[in-house]
Amino acid sequence: MKFVSRRNMIRSVIYSAFSGLIPRQFSEISFFQRKPERVFEPSYLRLHRSGELKRRGEKLWAMLESCELCPRMCKVNKLKGEKGFCQADSTLEISSAHPHFGEERPLVGKGGSGTIFLSNCSLRCVFCINYSISQEGEGTRRTIDHFAGMMLSLQKMGCPNINVVTPTHYSPHILLALDKAVSGGLKVPLVYNTCGWERTEVLKMLDGIVDIYLPDFKYFNGQKAARYSSGASEYPEVTKQALLEMHRQVGVAKPAAGGLMQRGLMIRHLVMPNKASDSEKIIDWIADNLPADTYLNIMSQYSPTYKAFDYPEISRRITREEYSSVVNHAKAAGLTNLEIQGYRFG
Repeated sequence: MKFVSRRNMIRSVIYSAFSGLIPRQFSEISFFQRKPERVFEPSYLRLHRSGELKRRGEKLWAMLESCELCPRMCKVNKLKGEKGFCQADSTLEISSAHPHFGEERPLVGKGGSGTIFLSNCSLRCVFCINYSISQEGEGTRRTIDHFAGMMLSLQKMGCPNINVVTPTHYSPHILLALDKAVSGGLKVPLVYNTCGWERTEVLKMLDGIVDIYLPDFKYFNGQKAARYSSGASEYPEVTKQALLEMHRQVGVAKPAAGGLMQRGLMIRHLVMPNKASDSEKIIDWIADNLPADTYLNIMSQYSPTYKAFDYPEISRRITREEYSSVVNHAKAAGLTNLEIQGYRFG
């Protein structure tokens, strides 16, 4: 005799009771079929529909008249062509736009992260690997319409997100282009890929627009920040407040069922030689001030480039021991959502 479980018997009875009530064309649909998962909708779509997305972009644009977009707060009039510390005025400059397969795994998917590299930078680190873009101004002048078109093209290529790199000084342009792109059908998450040195006042204007924050936390010591990032002595304190605000807006980053990230805070930390970035102190701060499952990418690919050879203590790659020590410290601190890399050392 075939054994019938209690669960299957109950299902059979219920199905039999209702089968006469179900139209024939639906008879093959399982009574216990699960509801389909809710389709993800980027938060900026709601603000676009209300007109708030465009209004915030215009409000940020007005700030260019006496620019205070970044913590440098130069107050130059970019609308009249004056350039700030970032070496940008109100004209948008873009270096490249393409699917990027070297980003964090939950951002890449099958199509690559839809990465748009924006020219110039307000932090200006002496070891920047992209110095030709961030400090030498490599790029091409583009309009807001061009920018929106790039976003739509990347989505059409199969990119699961739009990843704007070094966005701070072009935040007005990003919002205005995003608003136009939504009208053209854009519907993938927006990744705000930043050095972490952000004014909370500006970040609050991005609330409900950015889906994924991807900030660096470079230094814990203000003197080192000033030494390696053009006098940015306030970097540690400013970045701490920025990370707290980012977390308030988007919460902990957890991948969806397919493994892709759709929302949340993803912190990057680059391990530097001779403890130049004070990695252990940064990890302790994250463990003390953010949830234990906060996403943290501990990056091992530091390489002395640009002006790094002028600073003997950071003029070499890190060792395997230096990197392993930081990873072990993160685990001991109780952080549970770590991305650990396996690049070459020495």
